[in-house]
Amino acid sequence: MTNASRVVAIVVGLTVALGIASHAQEPTFRAGTRIVPIVATVTDAERRLVPGLEKPDFSLLDNGKPQEIGFFESEVTPFTVVVMLDTSASMTGSLELLNRATEQFLMRMLPADKGQVGAFNDKIQFSGHFTHDRDDLIGALRDLQFGNPTRLYDAIWESMATLDGVAGRKVVLVFTDGDDTSSKRGLGDVMKRAQADEVMVYAIGLESEYFNGRQRVRSQPDRGLKKLADETGGGYFQLRKTDDLGPTFSRVAQELHSQYTLGFSPAVLDGREHKLELKVNKPGFAARARKSYIASKE
Repeated sequence: MTNASRVVAIVVGLTVALGIASHAQEPTFRAGTRIVPIVATVTDAERRLVPGLEKPDFSLLDNGKPQEIGFFESEVTPFTVVVMLDTSASMTGSLELLNRATEQFLMRMLPADKGQVGAFNDKIQFSGHFTHDRDDLIGALRDLQFGNPTRLYDAIWESMATLDGVAGRKVVLVFTDGDDTSSKRGLGDVMKRAQADEVMVYAIGLESEYFNGRQRVRSQPDRGLKKLADETGGGYFQLRKTDDLGPTFSRVAQELHSQYTLGFSPAVLDGREHKLELKVNKPGFAARARKSYIASKE
C-alpha cells in the first residue's frame, strides 16, 4: 500500500469505525465532523521512541472523562510541513551550519511528505509552494535572507496560514535563537490558531552569543515556544551549541515518522475548548500529544 493510499484508508477507517458520513472527494479528519484526531509520540525513560503499541495500551480523557478510542493507527502517515528558520542578525555566523542541519531534516522526508522552507527576521519569506522534491527544498535554503528584528510569532502565524486548505497532518517546524522582538501577533494568537487549525508545532531553540556591534550579547529562545509545542503535541528542543543542530533536526524527522494516530467521537459539541489527556497504560512510557481541542458545532 502506498503512503497516499494509507491516508485514504485512515480516513475511511475513521468514518466506518465511528459511523460518520464523509464526502469521498473531500476527506476530513477534524473535530468539526465529530472526529477528534490525536497524533501521539511515545517515549521511554531514556527518551527513546517506542514502537509496537496497540489501542488497549492507551487511555484518553476529555475534560477528565474517559473516552472510547474509536480509531487507532500505528502506520507511517504523510505530513505537510513548513520549516521556518530564524535568520536575524544573531545567526549571521551560523547560517551555513543551520542550513546543513535543516538539510538533515529535508533529506529524511518520505516521498509522500510535502514541505516548503521559509525564513524570518524583519521580513517573513517562503520558498513559494509545497513540494515533494527534496532537492528543490534544499536549494531554496540558499535563497533565504538576513535581517535584524525577530518576528517569531508572526512567522509561525504566517506558516500556519500557508497550511490552510491542506489535508492530513499539518506541521510547523520553527528554529530560533532569541526572543520575539517585533511581531504583531502574540503567543496567545498563535496558540488559538494552532488549536483551531489542528497544526502540530515543533520548535528548536538555540542559546547563542553574538556581537551586536557594541558588545557581546547572550540570547535565549523565546519561552513561549515550549508551551506552544507542548499544547499542540509537537516537541521542544533547547540547545546550547550549534553542533547539536543536525542530530536534533534529524530527531524531529524520526519522530514524525514514528507516531500513533488515534481518533474519538466527542459526546458533546458545545463549541468550547476541551482539555485532552492521553496516557500510556504501561509503566515507564509517556505520550506526547495535543492537550486540547475545540468541540466545534460545524
